[in-house]
Amino acid sequence: MSTGDEHGPRNPLLDPARNAADAATTQKFEGEPMNPPYVELSDGVYRVARTRISLDSLVYAYLNGQTAEAIAQSFPLLTLEQVYGALTFYLANRQQIDSYLQAGKADYERLRQATCDADPMWYQKLYDARRSAA
Repeated sequence: MSTGDEHGPRNPLLDPARNAADAATTQKFEGEPMNPPYVELSDGVYRVARTRISLDSLVYAYLNGQTAEAIAQSFPLLTLEQVYGALTFYLANRQQIDSYLQAGKADYERLRQATCDADPMWYQKLYDARRSAA
């Protein structure tokens, strides 16, 4: 490390020799887990690590334009770090998580349709009540 000059000690992060050495030894981060892990996959559901809060909830809020800070306020059990960590996980694995979310939507629609088919009269009454209330 250089001792600096008449203007004081040099910033080691700006030292070209150090940056070249660091670049030669730096490994590319690909697919390695975050430390600490911010998202866990358990029983087929992605959740914020050590919570029961689904990653889906945070991702949909993010996709609807909420900031990480607003999401953290909506989920008081989460720290801002956890929200940023979960969103970073989503962005790093966007294709995989988007496929997971699409599969969840398809499952929901299939179950909703099966429920409607099982008792169409009840759902017709519900529809009529909603229409008359509007």
